[in-house]
Amino acid sequence: MTHIASHRKLWVAPAALLVAAISGVSAVADDPKPVAWRIAGEFEEACTCAAACPCWFGSKPTRMKCGGGQAVFIEKGNYGDVKLDGFAIASIGQSPAGQTMMESFGNWEFIRIYVDERATPDQRKGLEAIIQTITGPASKNTEVRYVPLTRTVRDGVHTVHLGHHGSFSGKLAEGGLGGVTTISNPPGADPLRKQYNQGLTQHLKYTDADQSWDLAGTNYMHHKFEVTSEDYEKFSAALAQKMQTMQKSSEMK
Repeated sequence: MTHIASHRKLWVAPAALLVAAISGVSAVADDPKPVAWRIAGEFEEACTCAAACPCWFGSKPTRMKCGGGQAVFIEKGNYGDVKLDGFAIASIGQSPAGQTMMESFGNWEFIRIYVDERATPDQRKGLEAIIQTITGPASKNTEVRYVPLTRTVRDGVHTVHLGHHGSFSGKLAEGGLGGVTTISNPPGADPLRKQYNQGLTQHLKYTDADQSWDLAGTNYMHHKFEVTSEDYEKFSAALAQKMQTMQKSSEMK
C-alpha cells in the first residue's frame, strides 16, 4: 500500500532554507541542529526539457515550464548514526513559466518528495532531510509521500517507478568519439551533479500534483555519486551569493 504523509506541506522562507535545507541542516522545523550525513549510490534524473537540460546551464526551460526531478538510490549511507543502506529517495517539481531553475528556488509551482516506504521513522527523517537538501529551497506547495521506490536496468534502459504516481525510463546517449556522453561541471552544478552521463528518456509519465505528463525523448541523466553534508555546506555559500546577485540585478531593472 502507498502511504501519503497526510499531504504534509513543508515551507520555509527562501533565505532560511539557503542556510538550512541546502547546507545539510535538517529542514524539519523541530530539529534545527546540523546532522552530518554521507550517501553513495546512483542517481537517475528526467525532466520535460530537451536534452541536455537547460536548467544546469542557466537557460530557460524548453517548454516554458521545467517539470521533473531525480531519484537517488543509496547503496551505502548514513544520517548521523542512522544507517540508510539500500533505501531510495526522490523529488519531482515544476518551475513557474519562463523562469530558470535558479529563479524558481523557493517559488516552485510544486515539489513532491518521495521517501522509501520501507524506512523506519528515524530513517525516514534522515532520508527526508537529505532529499530536501539535494532538491533545494522548498515552496509553499511542497508535500511528502512515503511510497515504494524501485528501479530496473535492462538492455541499457533504466526504469524508475515512484509508486503509483509516475515513472520514467532513459538510455544514455553515445558520444561522438565512442562511450557515453558525459557532462562535467556545468554552470548550475551541485555536489550531486558535478558530473553526469547524458541521455534521452524512453518515457516520462507523472500524475501527482494535478499533473498529467506523458512524454518521450526528453532529458535524462544518470551517474554514480558519493556526497556528504559537508559538500552541501560548502555549496550553499556559493549558491546564496548567486541568488543575492540575481535578486539585486532584478531589483535594478
